[in-house]
Amino acid sequence: MALLLCLGLTAALARGCLHCHGNFSEKFSFYRQHVNLKSWWVGDIPVSGSLLSDWSEDTMKELHLAIPAEITQEKLDQVANAVYQKMDQLYQGKMYFPGYFPNKLRAIFQEQVHLIQNAIIQSRIDCQRHCGIFQYKTISCDNCTDSHVVCFGYNCESSAQWEKAVQGLLLYINKWHNLISPGFTCLEPPHLANLTLESASECLTQHG
Repeated sequence: MALLLCLGLTAALARGCLHCHGNFSEKFSFYRQHVNLKSWWVGDIPVSGSLLSDWSEDTMKELHLAIPAEITQEKLDQVANAVYQKMDQLYQGKMYFPGYFPNKLRAIFQEQVHLIQNAIIQSRIDCQRHCGIFQYKTISCDNCTDSHVVCFGYNCESSAQWEKAVQGLLLYINKWHNLISPGFTCLEPPHLANLTLESASECLTQHG
């Protein structure tokens, strides 16, 4: 199985991802303002209002990602449009019987969590389709600023490509992390010809 190394990434406490979308504030402001019109039971109103108010914070609590929450603009648009479509359909209906509306909100929320998880993870997996250092633009879910992810892909078709990829990795590490030392001999040119994925991963882990 191809091995994916994500370099230069540190975990950050994020508030969610959907709130970084341009239409989030307008959409969720509308949802909160009209929540009292969606249930015959008064007890549903504070429960639903809390779900909407805590949407972003609860999203990050449910993601359980071992990697930073950084999503591409394209995938963020896809997730946001899917969520807005579900929410707009829910709000088009008349008043619902007790318990129905908050349950539907929870279902949409959970679907959104899965969509975000899949979007972030899939972008990382796609890196293995490249050979060597690869970078793609993202949006940080922590503060909604532009960011980028740098990865090292192992999908090299020849030993020459593999050697070039490792040399590029060394240059990247040397430039940004100053990790090259006499003990990093396992990735130096004399050893590249016989370097395997397992030994490269072990070397990077020991010196990272």
